[in-house]
Amino acid sequence: MSEGLRVRRAVPSDADDLSRLARDVAAEPEGWLLTLGTWRSSSDERRAIRLLRRHPDAGLFIAETSEGIVGRLSVTRDHHPSSQHVADLGLMVARGRRRRGVGRALLEAAVEWARASGVSKLELHVFPYNEAAIRLYESFGFEREGYRKRQYRRGQEYVDAILMAYFIEG
Repeated sequence: MSEGLRVRRAVPSDADDLSRLARDVAAEPEGWLLTLGTWRSSSDERRAIRLLRRHPDAGLFIAETSEGIVGRLSVTRDHHPSSQHVADLGLMVARGRRRRGVGRALLEAAVEWARASGVSKLELHVFPYNEAAIRLYESFGFEREGYRKRQYRRGQEYVDAILMAYFIEG
């Protein structure tokens, strides 16, 4: 893990920093997020955090250093009765903190949450051009399960996604 890095559940007072992180990542020209440069306001983020903290089927984790919040991971259990053993992940890491253990630490928190929640499969979508993220996920143990053509819409453009999964053991 990156030196001085701490992972914990998000609290409502993290809303401003989480909104700022998302706006910064969304503004990157590589288009890592499914957004047109906008993100929830801090007050909307605060409301979302409050809801997530009360919801047993979801969680929001942050990675922070002495510099502040440098990453976030959301995890949400599938609500369909036949796939409640599956949870979906969303991960973002600040540009200056990538490839330094932040994403891996957040993925470890997701696995701990999954074990405690009775989830046996974590899945995520990643853009095919996000090679660094794909390397992280594969080195962690995620497997490619499929390729989803035109899965997302960004403005007038359709974007493909790779579906990846991690199976929780024991």
